[in-house]
Amino acid sequence: MPASQARSRARDRNNVLNRAEFLSLNQPLKGNQENRSSGRKQSGQAGGAGTQSSNPKERRQSQQLPEEDCMQLNPSFKGIAFNSLLAIDICISKRMGVCANTASSWGGARSMINLLGITGHGIPWIAGTLICLVKSSTLAGQEVLMNLLLALLLDIMIVAGLQKLAKRKGPYDITPGLLDYLTMDTYAFPAGHASRAAMLSKFFLNHLVLAIPLRILLVLWALCVGFSRVMIGRHHITDVLSGFVFGYLQFRLVELIWMSSNTCQMLISIW
Repeated sequence: MPASQARSRARDRNNVLNRAEFLSLNQPLKGNQENRSSGRKQSGQAGGAGTQSSNPKERRQSQQLPEEDCMQLNPSFKGIAFNSLLAIDICISKRMGVCANTASSWGGARSMINLLGITGHGIPWIAGTLICLVKSSTLAGQEVLMNLLLALLLDIMIVAGLQKLAKRKGPYDITPGLLDYLTMDTYAFPAGHASRAAMLSKFFLNHLVLAIPLRILLVLWALCVGFSRVMIGRHHITDVLSGFVFGYLQFRLVELIWMSSNTCQMLISIW
């Protein structure tokens, strides 16, 4: 051990870089490094302050972009489920639009399907109710007809308001007809024909004495009117189903605000 230590000391003595005049070459300059690091920090802070003061909008955008990208790359479960159901609805509705135009698979039956849809339109029903009301001579008949007229008017106003709020277009780019513009049935959600057919069928089932075959035919008529709108490409399936629901709710509303016979007679006398 003493011999090895003596050898290492001799090597250190013989090394030229270990002399006093060359020690500065082996050690780093602390002052220069500190000055350089401080200068870099100051320049970085000055540059950051300049960019912050000059481009605050870009900084906000740079802070928001990663969050937006994360939201797009990682959507919520509700968003995925809603988009999936919406895609399924559109796909099935397009497949069921067999009478959307003359070139479709059932294009020859388009006029007949349109005629079936007219049976659920609001204008013919309002006109027919007014004619029956003028010719009616019984108090019970006038009471039922006046409330039916109220239900039809409420149906047009409620459906038109909901369509204006939703502004959903149909699966096919089909221009609404003249009767649709008269009843403000220009958008797809909810389906006005479906809501009207559901409301009328429920109204007649409750306030008219009908045989069982007629009751079955009435329900089938409401279903055919609703889904005929999908076949001609004017509505989605969800539009028709929601129309059935809104039609039932409208019937319940009319039942709650049912006008008595005296009220109906007063309105008829004023009219």
